Amino acid sequence: MGSCEDGSEGAPHLRLADFIRQNEPAIVNEWIAFARTRSPASDGMTKLALQDHIVDILKFVADDLESAQSPTEQFDKSRGLGDGDGPFRNSAAEIHAALRLADGFDIDQMVSEYRALRASVVKQWVGRATLVSTDIDDLTRFNEAIDQAVTESVAHYTKTINNSRNLFLGVLGHDLRNPLTAASMGARWMERSDGADPAKRAKVVSGLIDSTSRAIRILEDVLDLTRSSFGTNIPVTKSRTDLLALSERIADELRSVHGSRTIDVTHEGDPTGLWDAERLGQALSNLLGNAIQYGDVSTPITASIHGKDPEFVEISVHNLGSPISEEAKNTIFQSWTRGQIEGPGRHPHLGLGLYITRLIAEAHGGTVAVASTDQDGTTFTIRLPRG
Repeated sequence: MGSCEDGSEGAPHLRLADFIRQNEPAIVNEWIAFARTRSPASDGMTKLALQDHIVDILKFVADDLESAQSPTEQFDKSRGLGDGDGPFRNSAAEIHAALRLADGFDIDQMVSEYRALRASVVKQWVGRATLVSTDIDDLTRFNEAIDQAVTESVAHYTKTINNSRNLFLGVLGHDLRNPLTAASMGARWMERSDGADPAKRAKVVSGLIDSTSRAIRILEDVLDLTRSSFGTNIPVTKSRTDLLALSERIADELRSVHGSRTIDVTHEGDPTGLWDAERLGQALSNLLGNAIQYGDVSTPITASIHGKDPEFVEISVHNLGSPISEEAKNTIFQSWTRGQIEGPGRHPHLGLGLYITRLIAEAHGGTVAVASTDQDGTTFTIRLPRG
């Protein structure tokens, strides 16, 4: 007769899956104690934040131990080559990796958490029971399941970092284009206009200073993002901001580059609130730049500030022209997606700029949406709480 979990006779021997389920709190508590040593990333993290999806991972491991598996499936799973719909895919292991990346854990710290989890389970199980023949199989299956979780967490962690790196390089190229182009045009005008009106020259110099300052601030923002371990959140620093003045500044910048296009700025109500002016400047520049690129060249573009609501302010950018297809609307705010605008030529539209705009809106607790029809044209609207 097998021994019970405490080593005594007279009770069925606990298989590892049952032991994990029955002793989950003790396993998790020991693992949390280890996770707290993963400084500096874990400094100040709550018990819940440290625990996050380890409970789910333990549940999946226990279920996996009881599932039927061929030797080939076991071999593939231990190397992360299992079924794409396996227990960890798009679930606890990948979510755990995403959370640890956002929390500032490096990949070695994250992997060490799985080592600690493995050690905690094995130590507690072996220490409370006399091993029997089936335990070798259970330990083998357990190690394979943990290996799969590690493989998928590492793969997701690495993929997220690579995608984020590409995103930030795209931010740099995309958002530097307008201020650098404006600065270049201003410098060329000054080069050939020695006898120009002093007031005009002063205005161009002011535009040069504004454009180059904006380019420098964008570079500093991108460096901030890279220093945050290529995380996925856009950091914002809020201060009292006037969206009307900000919109006029961005519109002037774009008018200097696209002199043939008409950009109108309108407002109603109170345009002020607590926001990150430079981040919103990025978002507004993205929306106006898209309107210029894809709107009807013979009609004006309008940036409207709606501030009658005491809790929220909306920024809308409207242009006439070929509408955005319903299919494209479903993915238009995702990163690196490109849809099609209906009409002659069916040219590709948008892409990274709208993804950045969405991240900036969400970082302020707001939203961004699009409406587009043949009759009414296209309107992008950012809705922001006042702060």
